[in-house]
Amino acid sequence: MSYMKVNDIQIYYEEHGTGHPVLLIQGLGYPSKMWFFQIPDLAKHYRTIVFDNRGVGQSDKPDEEYSVGLMASDVAGLLRALGIKKTHVVGVSLGGYIAQELAMSKPDLVDRLVLMATSCGGPRYLEMTKELWEEVASLASLPPEEIVRRGMALATTETFYKENPQLIDRCVSIRLENPQPLYAFSRQFAAGSSFDSTQRAHLVTQPTLIMAGAQDRVMPLTLTEELAQKIPGARLVVYPDAAHLLFLEKAKEVNRGILDFLSSRV
Repeated sequence: MSYMKVNDIQIYYEEHGTGHPVLLIQGLGYPSKMWFFQIPDLAKHYRTIVFDNRGVGQSDKPDEEYSVGLMASDVAGLLRALGIKKTHVVGVSLGGYIAQELAMSKPDLVDRLVLMATSCGGPRYLEMTKELWEEVASLASLPPEEIVRRGMALATTETFYKENPQLIDRCVSIRLENPQPLYAFSRQFAAGSSFDSTQRAHLVTQPTLIMAGAQDRVMPLTLTEELAQKIPGARLVVYPDAAHLLFLEKAKEVNRGILDFLSSRV
């Protein structure tokens, strides 16, 4: 197990493979081990780095205000500590907010950018997902395992959830290895809720691939399409029968799409 002290907290991280670096950033409440489908494929070609955001997994979980800017600063600090001057970045959901912020605030650090199941955030996002987050809040009194299972059901298509019980069990087990305290989930959620790149997304100048599931309830496709329109030259790929966790639901297609994009010079 590897840890790096960044911004006065301990960040857990792992490295796999060699070559040009690619950094993977997970979303709200998800530890880096959830990249289990991506790590083996990417590590065949790249120095693949995964880490737990503050507030989740094996990283520290301070009970203090979080922001996407602070979490992007954590990423930049980790990269500096690892001696990495430039890396590809892949971010999903809240991780997509962090990846955007990193690309805008530290453009020299980011080579190519892959954004999955994410958007510009802001008030429009909160308005469109109000009912969903009320449903999530209603789960708070349930046992931890049931909360995680219900959350995954909301983030995947009904068909995928029903047809892949062993995979769902594996994901639940990963998330319960180091259960996220409610206060830490709330801190991460608040960070995401205050993020808004609506007026800044055009500042992302890196080659950008955006991936989305057409059936995503957590991050409605309309909002991801709006993000794609704001980032100059961004390419949008939509998976019709996938939802929020497309990196699980369409792992082979997503991995191939990432690898093709990272190796492209266009």
